[in-house]
Amino acid sequence: MDKIPHQYVIENVLQTKMRGKVAYQSTFPSSIALKLTYVKPFNHPSGKGYQRPADKKRIDDFAMYLSKGDDALFTPILLNGGGMWEFSAYDNNRASYGRLICKSKASLMDGQHRLGGIKRYIEETNSEINIPFMAFHYLDEDEEINFFDTINTKAKGISSSLSKYLKRESDELSWIATELLTMSESPFYHIGSITGKRSKGRHITLQNIYRMLKYFFKDVTLNSFTKNEKLGLVILYFNSIRELYPNDWINYKEYKLTHIVCLDALAISGSKILLDCKKENSIHVDYQAFGKSIKRLKKINWSAEGPFKYLKGISGSKTLAIELYEVMSHSK
Repeated sequence: MDKIPHQYVIENVLQTKMRGKVAYQSTFPSSIALKLTYVKPFNHPSGKGYQRPADKKRIDDFAMYLSKGDDALFTPILLNGGGMWEFSAYDNNRASYGRLICKSKASLMDGQHRLGGIKRYIEETNSEINIPFMAFHYLDEDEEINFFDTINTKAKGISSSLSKYLKRESDELSWIATELLTMSESPFYHIGSITGKRSKGRHITLQNIYRMLKYFFKDVTLNSFTKNEKLGLVILYFNSIRELYPNDWINYKEYKLTHIVCLDALAISGSKILLDCKKENSIHVDYQAFGKSIKRLKKINWSAEGPFKYLKGISGSKTLAIELYEVMSHSK
């Protein structure tokens, strides 16, 4: 993905430093920019990808913006040379001014939609434009991910879901939420979106799952479980509910079972049932009792036109959670 058939040279480059990191600033022709950059998608097999899928409308809008001509100014794209872009000064007396010798593609950290719009524009107009850039000489993969997360959440904003996905190695609930959306045995596998962009059939975002998990594991006594045990408990709980209502689970339009307000309610009530089934002063759960409690939910009417029709927000979730807990904890 990052290989090139031969080296490229970029002239008139200014070498600088930012917080101890060597960086380069200049411009390069659009045709060269497209050959020298690549994107790391969030689902890259290496596990170190982070970019959300490009939005075609934003690309088209930027291409249209460029058609304004000289008035169409835009900010530099941000790159990581990965140590494969080497600087050579023209003159020892001006050591910060020279050329870059590019031996490999640079990772595009910021500017995916600008570059996509530029690509469309030059293809349609058969023209060439110069693209300003700032390239770090070297950032490791984690630095690159953290930088991307910071500039997008603090500046223009990536989705909360994608931000949680990027933190999955350092934050337990982010990891569990990601697993719930990527494991085929998870009840959320076919109905969830990692990037936060909802589509037909995928109406639950990773951020929704993350918040639901916070309710499920809110009690500090549940911290004794490992993250894998927590993942197993959530899958057991919601798979059991899906098995009780297979049609309701997949039919978002006609049933409210997988609407966020109901999932949060199930998480809140499920947490209480889990505590009831957790043996005192022990990390062990009475799974038989836990399963029986869940099965008591089998007569709930989840219809979108039913009793939960006007249920909204966290206040609605908490109200419903009380009712669900009473049903699950009933001894009969």
